[in-house]
Amino acid sequence: MTRQRVLIVDDEPDIRELLEITLLRMGLDTRSAEDYVSATRMLEEQAFDLCLTDMKLPDGDGIALVEHIQQQFPHLPTAVITAHGSIDLAIKAMKAGAFDFISKPVSLDTLRSLIDKALTLPSASQQVACSSESSYQIIGETAVMVELKQSIAKFARSQAPVFIQGQSGTGKELVARQIHLQGSREQAPFIAVNCGAIPSELMESEFFGHLKGSFTGATSDNPGLFRAAHGGTLFLDEIADLPLSMQVKLLRVIQEKTVRPVGSQAEQPIDVRIISASHRNLENMVKESVFRQDLYYRVNVIGVRVPPLCERADDIPMLTDYIIKKQNRDSTARISLATEAEQALRKYSFPGNIRELENILERATALCEDDQIKTDDLQLPDIEPACAESDTRLAKMTQDIERDQITRALEASRWNQSAAARSLGITLRQLRYKIEKMSLNKP
Repeated sequence: MTRQRVLIVDDEPDIRELLEITLLRMGLDTRSAEDYVSATRMLEEQAFDLCLTDMKLPDGDGIALVEHIQQQFPHLPTAVITAHGSIDLAIKAMKAGAFDFISKPVSLDTLRSLIDKALTLPSASQQVACSSESSYQIIGETAVMVELKQSIAKFARSQAPVFIQGQSGTGKELVARQIHLQGSREQAPFIAVNCGAIPSELMESEFFGHLKGSFTGATSDNPGLFRAAHGGTLFLDEIADLPLSMQVKLLRVIQEKTVRPVGSQAEQPIDVRIISASHRNLENMVKESVFRQDLYYRVNVIGVRVPPLCERADDIPMLTDYIIKKQNRDSTARISLATEAEQALRKYSFPGNIRELENILERATALCEDDQIKTDDLQLPDIEPACAESDTRLAKMTQDIERDQITRALEASRWNQSAAARSLGITLRQLRYKIEKMSLNKP
């Protein structure tokens, strides 16, 4: 059986030797490069399963190498080695597409864990199979949903924190679960918590755990949510509801990758991927000083928007069919939907999104006669049509502004796409996608 091969890129011979010895003991084959040029040459000549690169190279930096690999070898995971405390550079590397990062001095246990996760990433075909066979599959074939599914598959191959923005009832937790299931942590726990449902006085204990007797009512040890999710994913739903005092503590945990239970003096290491979500606009909350800017940058390394149902009305028949079939499996009934009822659903705006659609169909199932849901059974409120004209106008204005910014950046860089991407603060792949989507052509 062919051994998996890892490319090590570092200009320090001692570091290269340490990494080579560690990887050889793990049964891996290694190749080494001391700079950017030799690394890119070796990538062209040989196939690799993982790349470990130092952030600082004699003729460039690790981020440039990450961008190159994202462009030329998108399925090759790349981990960046940073100087201690260089969390901002690490975040920048992960925004560029790095799988993960590790700080110097390199902890061998942490390194082995990182390598194990990177080398167990599912293939593209395995990701597709997982997304379609899972009980948490995402239903929809409209353009916005195809784009969302593609983003999920890409982000699942990283360890970077993800922030999911979307209206209530759009399926943010479903997106988080798919990112977890299509990644290297699939076999580990997925722990979901609604931040707004935990009393503020219990938050620290719930998140970080506590020791028996540490406060009144602590009758036994509690590992806490972070420890419960160790090795897996912690989904922080409605993260905007965290009080500022808890935001400070969460930021420290994300940066240090350790937690200290209430009543303990010892720090405990954690290995958790953070996925957070909110229906509120965190950027506006930062401007209003009710959400910490530094925490916003840490949790929003990768941003995902889940579209409201009114933006994907063509998915309603597929969603309706899925929901009714699921309800039929859970009962002895064989409910169907009348054609006029389906047309009424497509015209409705669904301010409560998919959750409202589920509730409407559940109620209609109980009200209908002869096992067929008719329009009257839906009891739809009399409100504005789907996706009001003002919302559409606003969306177009936003697109026009984005198009103008991208065009200006390209012209300023004389259509050097790498330079334009850096000035815009996005990856080269993201820029190329937007250029193609907006049909921008070089003069």
